[in-house]
This record gives sequence, C-alpha cells and structure tokens, in this order.
Amino acid sequence: MTDAPRLFDRRTVAARRRRAIARGRPEDAFLVDIVAADVAERLATVSREFPTALAIGGPTDALARAVADSGRSHRVLRADLFAAGPDGAHPADLVVDDEVLPLAPASVDLVVSALTLQWANDLPGALVQIRRALKPDGLFLGVLVGGDSLTELRDAMAAAEIELTGGVSPRVAPMGEVRDMGALLQRAGFALPVADQDRLTLRYATPLHLMRELHVLGAGNALAERRRGLTPPALIGRAAEIYAERFSDPDGRVRATVTLVSLSGWAPHESQQKPLRPGTAKTRLADALKTTEIKI
Repeated sequence: MTDAPRLFDRRTVAARRRRAIARGRPEDAFLVDIVAADVAERLATVSREFPTALAIGGPTDALARAVADSGRSHRVLRADLFAAGPDGAHPADLVVDDEVLPLAPASVDLVVSALTLQWANDLPGALVQIRRALKPDGLFLGVLVGGDSLTELRDAMAAAEIELTGGVSPRVAPMGEVRDMGALLQRAGFALPVADQDRLTLRYATPLHLMRELHVLGAGNALAERRRGLTPPALIGRAAEIYAERFSDPDGRVRATVTLVSLSGWAPHESQQKPLRPGTAKTRLADALKTTEIKI
C-alpha cells in the first residue's frame, strides 16, 4: 500500500452498500446485471478452467452467479466491502476491503470485480493486491465506472448548488480514463493487460428516478471532504428541474451517461506469449507487405 490521498470515506461506502443489500431491490440494480453479463461473456472466450474464483462487489449476487454459471470455476466465493448487519448476517462469503485483500499470495485462480474499484483510494495498490492473490497464469477481470459517467447529474447538481448557495461542495469523484487503465495494469505487474470501455446512455422517467437508483445501489457521494448532513430537498428539487431542462429527450424522459471501463490481465507465467526481442524477427516487414524496401 502507498500513502495515497484519502479521497473516499470507505466506511461510508461500506455502510451504503450494506443498506443497499438490506433494501433488497434487485430490479433497481440492473447495471450490476449488465456488468455480470459482460463478465460472463468475457469468460466464455477463455478456453480454460479456474478452480477457485473470487467475485468482489455488487449489492446482488449477480456477479457471483455469472461466474458460477459460466462453468469455468468449481468454487466461487462472493466477497464485498460491507460489514454484517445488526443480526450478524451478510450475504457474502468473505467481507473484504479490496484495497487490502486478506488473501495469501497465489491463492486464487480468478478474481472478478464489479463496480467497486472506482471507490479505491489507492487504485494502483488495489490492483497490486489482486495480482498478488492470483496464482501464476490466473486471470483478473474488472469493471468500474469511469470517464464521463453521470456528467448530466453532476452538471445539474453543480448549477443548482451555485444558484441556491453561491458555491459548490465536493460532489464530483475523480473517474479513471480508459487510456490510463492499461498502464495501471502493467504497473501492477499484470501480463497481457487490456483496457476498454463501453459508453451507455440510460433513460429515466425523471431525474428523481435516477437518483433513487443510485441510492439503491449505494452509489451516493462518498468523498471524504463532502459536506456532511442530508442534502436539502430544495437543492434536490432544483437540480431535478435543471436536469430535465437540459437533458430531456422529446418524449420527456431524461438521459444519463454511464461509461463502464473493463480491465483484464493475467498473473505472469512462463507459458504466456512474450514479445520478441528487438532484432530477432525472422520475416522482413517489406516481404510481409509485398513491397520494395527503400533504404535511406
């Protein structure tokens, strides 16, 4: 772990995730289903098995079920950051902080993470923890919210707050860009790192429906320097009005942009493909292109 700045209040993230579990509204967690389906599709392209898998994140068991249903893993452990509820029960097999995974080095074959790494104070450190937990030639698949996600809501909230209070409190969490994620995977020691993104445009009846869904997902403002206390109803109402004015479609529904950044990488192993050393190529580029080499 490094001395990374404390951007997020991890206790708040855990408490909100726990409340999301307690509310039990899987119909409002469809984004988790989208991510789980994407992970399952990516696993389907890998022609090998992963005896022990760890599925981190999500207010439902969709991710763990997707891995189990893929037939690629014999044992799937569901893990998350949330703590047990008042009755001592929680639906996960393991309660973990993905910034400090309590796993022995080289102890699992597959790690999948869904919609949780965007709240890591030390994302490079979290990726290192995951890579260390993987056995050689183990696979990591992760999806996090990044890019310009929820830019419409952020603009509306900022405009409403400036209008009503004359200032803006910290509400905008830094979001990773796909162009940086491949470098972070390589820095963490993954082999064959890949990062790509999928930009979704979701539509809601009103901005309040979007806000409710974020609440159900436990995805509210968790910045450490956020303004404490309940958000004033007047601010929420005015933000909803501005949102509807600026981001409505002709049918009256409002748009919300979500960018999902997908990551994959392998724990290094001697069997993996490696780039050729400079000067060891056996075929000239000019021959491959069927052209004449011009010497300068």
